[in-house]
Amino acid sequence: MSLESSTTEVIPEIRPPTQEETNAGVARASSIVAMGNLAGRVLGLAREIVLTNLFGASRAVDAFNVAIIVPKALYDLLIGGHVNSALVPVLSEVVTRDGRKALWQLVSVLCSLLTVALALIVLGLEVFAPQIVNIVSGGFDAQTLELATGLLQLTAPALIFLGLFAVLSGTLYALREFTWPAFAVMVFNGTIVVMSLVFAPQIGVRPVMENGQAMLQVARPDAGIIVVTLGWLVGSFAQMALQLPGMRGARLHFTLNWRHPALRQIVLLYAPVMFSLVMDTLVIRTFSYNLASQTGEGSIGYMTWATTLIQFPQGLVATAISIAILPTLSRQAALIAAEGDKAFKDTLGLGLRLTMTLILPAAVGLFVLGTPIVMLLFQHGAFDATATQMTTLAMRLYLVGLPFAALDLLLVYAFYARQDTLTPALIGVFSLALYMLVAVMLFPRFGLFSLMIADSCKHIVHALVSALLLRRRLQGMGEQRLMLTLGKTALAAGAMGLVAAIILPPLTAWIGTNTLIREALLVTLAGGVSTAVFVGMAMWLRLEELRWVSDLLARRLGLRRSVH
Repeated sequence: MSLESSTTEVIPEIRPPTQEETNAGVARASSIVAMGNLAGRVLGLAREIVLTNLFGASRAVDAFNVAIIVPKALYDLLIGGHVNSALVPVLSEVVTRDGRKALWQLVSVLCSLLTVALALIVLGLEVFAPQIVNIVSGGFDAQTLELATGLLQLTAPALIFLGLFAVLSGTLYALREFTWPAFAVMVFNGTIVVMSLVFAPQIGVRPVMENGQAMLQVARPDAGIIVVTLGWLVGSFAQMALQLPGMRGARLHFTLNWRHPALRQIVLLYAPVMFSLVMDTLVIRTFSYNLASQTGEGSIGYMTWATTLIQFPQGLVATAISIAILPTLSRQAALIAAEGDKAFKDTLGLGLRLTMTLILPAAVGLFVLGTPIVMLLFQHGAFDATATQMTTLAMRLYLVGLPFAALDLLLVYAFYARQDTLTPALIGVFSLALYMLVAVMLFPRFGLFSLMIADSCKHIVHALVSALLLRRRLQGMGEQRLMLTLGKTALAAGAMGLVAAIILPPLTAWIGTNTLIREALLVTLAGGVSTAVFVGMAMWLRLEELRWVSDLLARRLGLRRSVH
């Protein structure tokens, strides 16, 4: 089967969508992805809450994080980057030109070759687990290294399930089926939470007193973390299995046809992406974990918990909008020669303005209310006040780069839509080198927190360089009102943050934070007032994008017929 079509079928003329149609399409796709991300992030937080309550900032959690980062890093390097940069475009081309039979043939080849290759890698992980763990976290003591080695040998087989999930979910995206992939993370995290809670009594728990309240804590942490690790393995299988209902009618078979012509196209598209991912997964992550492990027990846990909170708004805003907008950008990029690039700029501008409107208040709110949020979510059981302080500071340093990271994701997808994977890869390598330089320079003075400062610097530089180069490619962005939207949103978010900072101390003194109910009430009241201030300021400033979001929600609820 060749990607070059020999048919003489008449292709109907493609009419560029109006802006209203574009908005409606973005609304439909982004709402599905956002709902899936929301469910996945909530259960992701639940997973971290379970870990913090049962284990706290302990060596067991550090060992677990090392054990899962290795298969995750290999997945990101070898497979994960294929989905949006190479896999979906090629699969979409095959099913469009040659039909579903050809699609199933290609998917069969991908699944077969991937299973064999990943099985060999898993075998290597099992055999060389001690050496790998020592490289990733050489700063650990001997007991923690031994525990991490055993956990890695449990998580290694998950790499096969993660790889098959990537192929199946990429196939469903090519078929414009978003639901099953969108809720995969929910199933993954939910499996870990359920297994941890169900089997906790089997490994033994003990009551502890925290602020006058009785909490449960694992009596044997090493045995308990094994249960969580098994949950991670089962969860990786469950999210893969979730894709199978969407594959109804698929005719897959085992074949090792490595000469399939589509494989070459996938490799060519992915090669630049993989180059930058090599730096990120094999060098930067190893560098970061090794450096963090030298700053004391629990350091990797602080990084992980702070990252979990940061990823919540990132997933709900940037990821949802980017995935929803990518197909439209790709179609408009293909029509630029005939229709001009106005539609492409309008769609990209819409995504950038929406991201600004949503990510800035989220970042400011998390920054100001960071301490009560971390206390509410994590400071129970074995997670103490010191861990709250460390996690909050790490999160706030990450938050500096969050708005830039969110906008940068759309810019990178814009390059992908124009079939340019080389430029984002080169920018990525430059920003990663900057990250290492900043971290090393600041480490003697700031220790663990040098990594968060370096991470924010990385995102800022990557976003600015991407914006500059893309603007040159497009010869300007046209009438997108980006700076106007940024100014209005920043002013409204700043007022929100100022009010939150003023009301938080008296609310804390009045409500208190020594029980779960009081902490929830504090976060709810402070967050509610802050949100009301932002919405009021946005209305006063006539922030049009906020009205668009409200129209989008109303349309999804059936209260309005269209999005304007």
